[in-house]
Amino acid sequence: MPWNLDSDRPIFIQIVERIQLDIISGIYHPGEKLPSVRELAGIAAVNPNTMQKALSELERSGLVYSHRTSGRFITEDTEMIENLKASLAEEKISEFFESMTKLGFQKTEILTMIEKIIKGEQE
Repeated sequence: MPWNLDSDRPIFIQIVERIQLDIISGIYHPGEKLPSVRELAGIAAVNPNTMQKALSELERSGLVYSHRTSGRFITEDTEMIENLKASLAEEKISEFFESMTKLGFQKTEILTMIEKIIKGEQE
């Protein structure tokens, strides 16, 4: 099943974000070999050159590394992965608060709503 990529933003950036998410959510584990460029391009339903560009960007960030003859692997630096996870979480929380503020909610109201939802899930 192809990935849901939209045409509003560069595709390679969306691919980078998707693979980052797959790494921090545990779909890909530290030290694990990634599928080949062609295989990933087929899964995402994109041109292999676009996938190559995204993987090169992930290599530049240090999240992925390559062995010349063996392919690409996820970094074994779990601290880097945890830092990325925390950074993305903070970004999502900030976006959420910004959206709720635009709807007219105060931070205390938002927190009250969150607590109510959490308590409802625990029961």
